[in-house]
Amino acid sequence: MNNHVITIARSYGSGGRRMGRMLAKELGYEFYDREILRIASDESGINEELFRRADETKQRMPLFRIAKEMYTGEVIPPDSEDFISNENLFRYQAKIIRELAATRNCIIVGRCANYILRGRENVINVFVTAPVVDCVRRVMQEDGLDLEEAEKKIRKIDKRRADYFKYFTGRQWHDAALYDLCLNTGHMPEEKCLEVVKAYMNARFESE
Repeated sequence: MNNHVITIARSYGSGGRRMGRMLAKELGYEFYDREILRIASDESGINEELFRRADETKQRMPLFRIAKEMYTGEVIPPDSEDFISNENLFRYQAKIIRELAATRNCIIVGRCANYILRGRENVINVFVTAPVVDCVRRVMQEDGLDLEEAEKKIRKIDKRRADYFKYFTGRQWHDAALYDLCLNTGHMPEEKCLEVVKAYMNARFESE
């Protein structure tokens, strides 16, 4: 397996998604975020809008429970009543993520990719965060919100991301043990964080 994959989980307002795009451009890697929804829709025949509704930043997951069946790599067949269930929508996205990780150099943002690809030697898992004050400032600037609105949006989206991750994996989204690198963009500019990721890649894969 000669290709390399970087997954990026990120708190809202940390700049993690933008870092992913910047890193993909620098490395010449393919970049996947919501593009995975379209690919999963094309492969499954399920309307893309259903995938969007179940997306990690929009779907409110039940509290204090996890999916009735954890992801095993198998999708539910079309003749099943659970074909368009949240569980199967997740499984199709996971199937696409596994196929991408097996065939190409790419960066995948969100969608529990670090959990789906756990244990793969060609994968580096990164979590990007920042102090609340920095996230708020960035969200105010980029989304055109006032202080109260920005704080509310950050809390809402981060909670939904955490609930989504817990629902489908049974693990805590911000558990540092699930990542190879945890980066704080409040302590270093994004460009410096990218240098850290690239240095880690070079050290990790230098024997290849």
